[in-house]
Amino acid sequence: MLEAVHRMRSSEDFRATVRGGVKVAQPTLVTHVLPPSADHAPASTSVGFVVSKAVGSAVDRNRVKRRLRHLMRDRLDRVPAGSRVVVRALPSAAAAASSTLGEQLDSALWKAGGGAGPRAADVRGAR
Repeated sequence: MLEAVHRMRSSEDFRATVRGGVKVAQPTLVTHVLPPSADHAPASTSVGFVVSKAVGSAVDRNRVKRRLRHLMRDRLDRVPAGSRVVVRALPSAAAAASSTLGEQLDSALWKAGGGAGPRAADVRGAR
């Protein structure tokens, strides 16, 4: 599935995802998920990360980006194919453990409609 993922680079892609996607806020990150539609039906999923200077030094920001990229790579199958995802790190992300970031990313993807593995299936099955 990694071949079907592209890094989001265009500011217009970021803007469209943030404005039109489902926003879910967590203590360490904010996630925007824009599912594919008739207007926007790319062949692959696009993922972008926003890590501002408020997070810390360049070293800290790059570390947070690497951690989020790794965590997102393991969760791509939980996002509808062709979706656009933007993950914005908050300043608290620099000090958070990877397990905490992963749990919050799982929760954000589930709330945005992307699902989060067995937990999402259990919750949806209980409705």
